[in-house]
Amino acid sequence: MAKLSTQLTTLFIVVALVYAIVPVFSVEEVEAKRVWNTCLVKITPKCALDIIDVVFGNGTLSDSCCHDLVKEGKACHDTLIKYISDRPSLIAKETQYLKKRDDLWAQCVSIPKTV
Repeated sequence: MAKLSTQLTTLFIVVALVYAIVPVFSVEEVEAKRVWNTCLVKITPKCALDIIDVVFGNGTLSDSCCHDLVKEGKACHDTLIKYISDRPSLIAKETQYLKKRDDLWAQCVSIPKTV
């Protein structure tokens, strides 16, 4: 199971890098890339990968990563997951991923902040 999780995480890193490097041709893609670059600076790379693993795999998210996700904001979270799930290889399960995205958000906002 850990091997599958590692492979899935690696796959999404590669997909993210490819889409970051490939020239952008449409206004929609330019906007998605701008949001992508704006939002990802608000969370650690490990938390970003853990969030992807939760939504697109069977991972778990620590409370500290949940706090980072909430700090990132719902608009960023929604946009980034939608951007990834719109890829041709993932579109068939997009509804499932968007539900997991929303469930993760609800879980994270319900965790009280520690001082």
